[in-house]
This record gives sequence, structure tokens and C-alpha cells, in this order.
Amino acid sequence: MIEEGRPAPDFTLTSDTGEQVTLSQFRGSQVVLYFYPKDDTPGCTTQACGLRDVSSELQRRGAVVLGVSPDSPGRHVKFKEKYGLPFTLLSDEEHVVAELYGTWVEKRNYGKTYLGMERSTFVIGADGNVVRVMRKVKPDEHADDVLAALEA
Repeated sequence: MIEEGRPAPDFTLTSDTGEQVTLSQFRGSQVVLYFYPKDDTPGCTTQACGLRDVSSELQRRGAVVLGVSPDSPGRHVKFKEKYGLPFTLLSDEEHVVAELYGTWVEKRNYGKTYLGMERSTFVIGADGNVVRVMRKVKPDEHADDVLAALEA
């Protein structure tokens, strides 16, 4: 389980540009690491566009945004282009990083149980330690919650 005040587990994933991105390469900057279920779905779009709309404020505060979902890099490209998302999206198709961060969980929908992505965000300080853990994030409140976490 990821805990506030502890080091964020490092990882490497493929980005929407096809490049390998490693969390530790952002040491010295705050990182907003957010996990979401699927590109171009209502909740995920609301969440991503909320972060897009406050991106200049996030940059002003020295924060880098990294979105993680099980979608392919190609799907990420389409999602970014469609909504003008100014941040990096990472592909976790095998949900290795989601499992590492405890966001690949058992879910229920219409009486069926399955494994899927829990909408969660981790604010990581410039020193690489987790500053804030936000579980079961509400898409329409997410951007405000992230800004509040960065003030702390």
C-alpha cells in the first residue's frame, strides 16, 4: 500500500509519444500521477479536461502531470489530440504499475465482479516522496483536489 511520506515506487512505462518514461526522471519537480480507467469515456474525459483547464496553474506550481491507464499508446494519442491534453499519458496495458500502486482492484458493476482501474491520484513531492494519496477520485472535483494538495 502506498503511504504518504514514503518514497513513491519507481517505474517505467511507454508514453503517448512511444518513449519510455521513468518516474524518477522527474525528481526535482512535483508530480501529479493519476490513474484512470479508459480514454475517451465520460468520467475519464471530465477528469482529464479538468486537469487540462488548470494546466497553467499546475505548471506555475512546478507540477508535472502523468496520466496512467491500461489503454495503448495509440489510443492515448487520439485522446490527447481530441481534447487538447497538454500532459503525458502512459500506457500500463499489463497493469503492472496499477498493481504496484494498488489501483488495480476488484470492482462491481451490474452484479458482475471484475478487475479494473480505481480512479486514484498520487501527488509526489520533488524529493520523490508521496505527499498525498487520493483514492476513488470524483472526476468533476479532481482538478480542485489536486490544486489543494499542491498547496499543502
